[in-house]
Amino acid sequence: MIDMENMSVLIVDDLKSMRTIIKKTLRNINIGKDIYVAENGKDGLRVLHETRIDLAIVDWKMPVMNGAQMLDAIRAEPRFRDMPVLMVTAECERDVVYEVAEIEVDGYLLKPLTPVMLEEKIRAAVEKANAPDDATLLVRKARTLDESDKLDLAIVCQERAVKLKPHASRLKRNLGVLYGKAGRVEDMKRCLLEAAAENLQDAVTRHMLSQYYWKKKEWMKAVRYSCEVLSLTNRFNDHTIEEGISLLKMQQNDLAVTLLSKLVNKLEKHLEIKEKILDLCVANGEKEFAKELLTNLLKDFPGNHGLHFKAGQIYEALGDDEKALEYYLEANKNMIEPIQTKLRIAHIYFSKGKIIQADDFLSEVLRLDPENEDALELRRTM
Repeated sequence: MIDMENMSVLIVDDLKSMRTIIKKTLRNINIGKDIYVAENGKDGLRVLHETRIDLAIVDWKMPVMNGAQMLDAIRAEPRFRDMPVLMVTAECERDVVYEVAEIEVDGYLLKPLTPVMLEEKIRAAVEKANAPDDATLLVRKARTLDESDKLDLAIVCQERAVKLKPHASRLKRNLGVLYGKAGRVEDMKRCLLEAAAENLQDAVTRHMLSQYYWKKKEWMKAVRYSCEVLSLTNRFNDHTIEEGISLLKMQQNDLAVTLLSKLVNKLEKHLEIKEKILDLCVANGEKEFAKELLTNLLKDFPGNHGLHFKAGQIYEALGDDEKALEYYLEANKNMIEPIQTKLRIAHIYFSKGKIIQADDFLSEVLRLDPENEDALELRRTM
């Protein structure tokens, strides 16, 4: 049993001022005897391993290891996984709520914090920890049985928990996972579909459904659920890129574009990820979507001259040499990929019968790389 006055509390926040404010507030409202602090999730986990902690108050946005990553580590370790955790955030993005909710946070504290809010949230979390309901006890028992390789008994306990809370999407999802382990694939699918229907904001269940349909090679359903995931969270963005590229390789281009365009539209000005998608589309032959993406990137990042070289490659692949030449000349002006750029310009000029201009650029290439085989071969051809 946790006693609010005498319990030990861990405060994890990268801002010293916030750690001080929370600590003073706890003193003022007479909560906690021993109060520990850490400036990021990694340090917070170290404190947990060194000291007995009854409750943690963790900031969402921190360097080194953020709040969600720390919470994930806490729930994965048997010693700490049932410890109450409150998440502090000033973020308004839905990702904050979705991501930490899926690893079972016990409450949210929105900045600026007030003594009344802090006491209310702590009291609720402690009461829940001291007197867990029957469904929670069954879930914990199912977890222990599963870890002891008593899968059939774990399923029975989880089924009973679902009966007590029939509208709890996470409980149905976890039952589906147990069914999957037992090889009861249809029961797993049914539970996941019911969980998704219960909670339209359950991103994790939708991700699992996408994976299920992916294995069944039902690409359209897999993409449908992946798109729903994208509308809820950024947590699975890397997985979405992998799916999109796999679809391109299987020549499911329409579905790939549907998925990747959904991702691109939500990323706003994330140049690095968009460039990665652009390169992968070019490499896998999806030139029209690459062209559309490139046009938007050039608008968003007009000063990024590296994009001009990529634009030249794409338009050349599309057979629009005039447009390709325009972008290659701009890249050459800014010394982007100097040898390759000059080579491409020389090839385009040669194809247009402009031998003098082509030879000028070949000479520049050979000054930089006298043994360049492509340049030497083109000169022999000329």
